[in-house]
Amino acid sequence: MECDGILLGMGNPLLDISAVVNQDFLNKYDIKPNNAILAEDKHLPMYDEMAAMPTVEYIAGGATQNSIRVAQWMLPFSGATSYMGSVGKDKYGAEMKKNATASGVNVHYYEDETAPTGTCAVCVLDGERSLVANLSAANCYKVDHLKRPENWALVEKAKFYYIAGFFLTVSPESIQLVAEHAAANNKVFSMNLSAPFICEFFKDPQERALPYMDFVFGNETEARTFSKVHGWETDNVEEIALKISQWPKASGTHKRITVITQGADPVVVAEDGKVNLFPVIPLPKEKLVDTNGAGDAFVGGFLSQLVQGKPIAECVRAGCYASNVIIQRPGCTYPEKPDFA
Repeated sequence: MECDGILLGMGNPLLDISAVVNQDFLNKYDIKPNNAILAEDKHLPMYDEMAAMPTVEYIAGGATQNSIRVAQWMLPFSGATSYMGSVGKDKYGAEMKKNATASGVNVHYYEDETAPTGTCAVCVLDGERSLVANLSAANCYKVDHLKRPENWALVEKAKFYYIAGFFLTVSPESIQLVAEHAAANNKVFSMNLSAPFICEFFKDPQERALPYMDFVFGNETEARTFSKVHGWETDNVEEIALKISQWPKASGTHKRITVITQGADPVVVAEDGKVNLFPVIPLPKEKLVDTNGAGDAFVGGFLSQLVQGKPIAECVRAGCYASNVIIQRPGCTYPEKPDFA
């Protein structure tokens, strides 16, 4: 099987600034637990405040980049994955490139001259994470970078694509180009609902991309927000997953499969008008370090089997394995080799 560059990701590369915080800190910056938002002016002082905390860690992040790194880690061959996004011309950008390349991912960053590399505050309280992203350079990705021959070659080479919904805030034009290429060439295009605010405030670009999605990933909160925004009047995650899977498609080559994670509750998979539930690997509370990257890792594990032509049940099993590993470690980090068989 020809696996070189088989999986391409595009997204917002961010350096995670991760620290254990208290409830007062969340209250001070008006942050809800287990949420993901874009930074406003009121949030900007929190990055320096967290950098001064004794528990602070810096980890290469950004949702899509996390998933692609995990997929590469799970795959038995190097060079299977590529990634594009925008960083600043600074030490954080250089550090991230070093990290991603060491993970075996072929990164083609657009380097922005004017803005610093984006950062994401990861506020950990009782193992749950809340994310505040200051996109900076990540917000500067240009479709012209994608169209350069050396970068479009990555699109041509790939057979599977994954883009987190967060990229809808940056370059919907790039998403459409890749989505249309996938549909025209019978390739597999997948995205993630990513956060309630994407479903609420980026509804139009999300709806434009949805017909092209062969796989839709998300968690239960995002699925319920999607349902509310579309007036479906149901909170039932199984029903919502089914309705998303039945949304009209741009190409009939692949059916759409919706995959919704629910924390410790079973994974919901909707396809062919049916819903299947897959239990996750139970984890005692004392082993939980933080949930940052759990959803990203699930997608990475899932995709690592999908690109090898494995059945959906096996893809879900790999996703559950990867997320179980990640939540027992700080941020989206993993041991040298996976123990998945």
